[in-house]
This record gives sequence, structure tokens and C-alpha cells, in this order.
Amino acid sequence: MKPLKSKVSITLDDDIISKIKELSEEDDRSFSQYINMVLKQYLKDIENNQPK
Repeated sequence: MKPLKSKVSITLDDDIISKIKELSEEDDRSFSQYINMVLKQYLKDIENNQPK
């Protein structure tokens, strides 16, 4: 079963869009897949770096 996904709309700076497009193409992923991957890693990093 595929994970549930929701459509969202965000506004990004043009330079961020250009860089994400470039990186996603290099990684053979779609723009949205790449953003999702980056955000997951960011959230994981934040969670792992918080004192418990």
C-alpha cells in the first residue's frame, strides 16, 4: 500500500526552486519527491539532535 500523500501549495524563492530542480534531476527524482526526501531528512536530523 502506498503512503498517503496530500497536495500542498507553497511559495519558494526562485533560487531555491532552481537548485532543487537541479539536484532532483541529478538524483533522478521528481521535484516533489526530492523536496519530500529533504524534509524527511531535516525532520529526522532535528529529532536526533534534540536533548532527551
